[in-house]
Amino acid sequence: MPEEAPLKVKMSNDMKEAMKSGDALKRDTLRMCISAIKYAEMAKNAPATDADILGVLAKSCKQHQESIEGFKAGKRDELVAKEEKELVIIQSYMPKQLSKAEIVQAVKAVIAETGAKGPGDKAKVMPKVMAQLKGKAPGKDINDVVTELLNQ
Repeated sequence: MPEEAPLKVKMSNDMKEAMKSGDALKRDTLRMCISAIKYAEMAKNAPATDADILGVLAKSCKQHQESIEGFKAGKRDELVAKEEKELVIIQSYMPKQLSKAEIVQAVKAVIAETGAKGPGDKAKVMPKVMAQLKGKAPGKDINDVVTELLNQ
């Protein structure tokens, strides 16, 4: 049987600790994340890698941010507070987010590597950059940088 991804093991251990300490919010948040990871494993019919897990966590972060915006619009302060606390827990398992300068540097390297010349070559650049920066930067930010650099 293949070895479990280190990130998944860490999350499971942290969930057990949260159960022992009575931290219901952390327990429930981690339970939700681990469940989402299991669904991703079933969908791809293989154990999740750390990269897969980061993708699931990034998606969960995005959903929480959208929920926070919705709850703020609906003036549901108690739900905003809960979502923000859950978001902090999930983000603690994510790698440090890259700055725009770091994204630009990574994109420039991939453009040089692929020999991309203009906007038509975006399909060559995006998959490589996304694989490289998965979980380290929002896809929208990466897309914006790639578009900007290929349009120069």
